Amino acid sequence: MDPEVAFALYRPQDGKERELLRLIGDHLPTLRRLELITDRPPLLLRSLDGTYVEIFEWRSGRAARVAHEHPEVAAVWEAMGEVADFRALADLEESKAQFCHFTPVPVD
Repeated sequence: MDPEVAFALYRPQDGKERELLRLIGDHLPTLRRLELITDRPPLLLRSLDGTYVEIFEWRSGRAARVAHEHPEVAAVWEAMGEVADFRALADLEESKAQFCHFTPVPVD
């Protein structure tokens, strides 16, 4: 199966940005340790409305499905859901432009 690129969007709830960033910092290392994502360097971007856009590469569509059933991944995603709202690209003002621009955020 071929790799698949994912865009995950998280809009922090009021006063929860620091906690969200900590969880984002745990997210990809967890997926990498479980061998669900490739070694392609991820991107973390910030939109004008404060939504974080995390771009990474699944090893395959199957790996993405496995992630949705794995308890360690579920724990990270559930914690993220407590401090952020999951968004879609179409929710962002930037998505209405022909060429979207975002602010890069360092990935540790």
